[in-house]
Amino acid sequence: MAQPKNLGFDPAEIAQLKQECQEAGQKFVYFEDELNDEPDNVEEFVHVQFVGEYKGQEVIYDAVLYTLRLHYSSVVFEAAEKKAVKSFPKYVPMDQRSAKYKPDEALDEEVDLFIAEVIDEMEENEEIKLSEHIEIDEDFEYGIGIDVCLNVDEITEEVVIKFVDDFLTGSVRLDPTLYSFKTSHDE
Repeated sequence: MAQPKNLGFDPAEIAQLKQECQEAGQKFVYFEDELNDEPDNVEEFVHVQFVGEYKGQEVIYDAVLYTLRLHYSSVVFEAAEKKAVKSFPKYVPMDQRSAKYKPDEALDEEVDLFIAEVIDEMEENEEIKLSEHIEIDEDFEYGIGIDVCLNVDEITEEVVIKFVDDFLTGSVRLDPTLYSFKTSHDE
């Protein structure tokens, strides 16, 4: 069976994105999706597309930029949830529940408290430390995918501009320092 063509390498798609970038007055355009809707106006995650070169060929880069704090929170939660699954064998994580799943509110409440305690302990002991990173996905369905994790308070337009400029010129410099964070639990 033939491999479907990656339209992120298609000259017509590239020309269209270049036109959109020119109209926006930027080297990139924001890609609107459900994860971009932060209610508190602090953007910890943005999704952009821009045109660049990959192995000597023009391509559309599909990039998500997110804060190191957001990534840290996700990694710590996943680790705490794994511990919860081991301690509570009947617990089914939210992302694994089928439409037929019957909720057990008492168990869910107990597990939520357990997870919060584990997170607090992991953060207090600085069990998990992470650094800035970039992951490039050559097998992305549209162009080349890029995950960019930066140690900034928020992903502002200035942060995106600097990253895209640095990426296109090959001058991205990541901070190799390992960080851990403390989260606040607003209940």
